Amino acid sequence: MNFSEYLTYTQNALESVDQTQVSQLVDSLFDAFQRRATVFVIGNGGSAANASHFAQDLAKGTCPDLSSDRRIRAMSLTDNVAFISALGNDEGYEQIFVQQLRTFCQPGDLLVAISGSGNSPNILRAIEYANQNGVKTIGVTGFGGGKLMEIVHERVHVPLNDMCTAESIHSVIFHYVILQLQKLMQSK
Repeated sequence: MNFSEYLTYTQNALESVDQTQVSQLVDSLFDAFQRRATVFVIGNGGSAANASHFAQDLAKGTCPDLSSDRRIRAMSLTDNVAFISALGNDEGYEQIFVQQLRTFCQPGDLLVAISGSGNSPNILRAIEYANQNGVKTIGVTGFGGGKLMEIVHERVHVPLNDMCTAESIHSVIFHYVILQLQKLMQSK
């Protein structure tokens, strides 16, 4: 595939995303902002990098005035390497997110889980815990969506069997969401 073909391929994949799901993600994040809830973001591998980037954009990129105390409270649970490595070593890798949620989350918070396959055990355990403890859950998936798509409250699905491009589209969606939140927050 040459680059021109890849552009067409990527554009088709972007157009396959349900825009209602993306709008719902914007609405849920804006609601969390208005309620001063904390938004947690998780993922593995490339999705971990997307989680870190998205949480940073939520916390800083949506803040129109850095002197303001009104901002989205967002945290990526992929960023505390010491905590993650201790949990992975002592309790098993499937515990790295659920144990952090036990430490930090409160009922009413929001958890965004990014998983290309939708079947990562550490993601699924975190969602199950969040669902049982009053935390709203949103899954961002690729491929067929896996089990994650079945157990979250809301979803943004990229129906594409290509991890690299699905992760790229997730990033495009996240940047769009930030732009929309900027507009909403400036009007408040």
